[in-house]
Amino acid sequence: MEDISSYLFLALGLGGASVLAGLLAGFLGVGGGIVLVPVLFWLFTFIDFPDTLSMHMAVATSLGTIVFTAISSTRAHHERGAVDLDLLKAWGVPIAVGALTGGLMARFIDPAGLKAIFGFVALAVAVNLATPKTFVISDRLPEGRAKNASIAGAIGLVSSLMGIGGGTLGVPTLAAFSYPIHRAVGTAAAFGLIIAVPAVIGFVISGLGVADRPPLSLGYVSLPAVLIIIPFTTFMAPIGARLAHDLDAIWVKRGFAVFLAITSVRMLSSVFG
Repeated sequence: MEDISSYLFLALGLGGASVLAGLLAGFLGVGGGIVLVPVLFWLFTFIDFPDTLSMHMAVATSLGTIVFTAISSTRAHHERGAVDLDLLKAWGVPIAVGALTGGLMARFIDPAGLKAIFGFVALAVAVNLATPKTFVISDRLPEGRAKNASIAGAIGLVSSLMGIGGGTLGVPTLAAFSYPIHRAVGTAAAFGLIIAVPAVIGFVISGLGVADRPPLSLGYVSLPAVLIIIPFTTFMAPIGARLAHDLDAIWVKRGFAVFLAITSVRMLSSVFG
């Protein structure tokens, strides 16, 4: 009975987190992973997953859901003309290569390392979201194939290791180059798909043969968790996308920044505390 109640708690927790993740995926172009990874990690910990697997499973499972969320969110933004196809062509390959590299590297990074990466980057994102004035580097995107490939590859690599879509890093990066915000959100939603597919492949390969994985796991990806999450996130993402074009995002961003800051501090305290 205790096992049944634990897994029921897990299912209910995933359902609630998935609704929020789907809305934010569409509204901010973040792919939902920035919500799902910490929630999955704490839920897995609650039901006594092995400590050596909890963070890897959370990251990989989040990426598995982003494949579907990103499709839903990208379609909604594309219908409004907010996806820059030329930028996707220029950045797509280096993003995918960076994401695949991150997935393959995951087996050689211990759980504390993944938690530290997530915690530090999420904290930086929270500060960026809470800052009233957008951080600007230039009034245009950089010129030159090497510079663009480096930026795109870094987005793919770090996003993969955090289990997030392209928006969490893609939107502030594009905004720093004075890119229109709605177009940044829509294009970054498409980054999520380019990141998630190769990253999941990498995490599946990395997790094959790892001991103590739960039943119905594909590498580090928990298939039951993915199946619970997908219907909620894919349904809510288009709603979030519509809200992004109709509402002022400032208060949502600030509220989300508080959530991220608290989550980041808790994640980092579990590493360094």
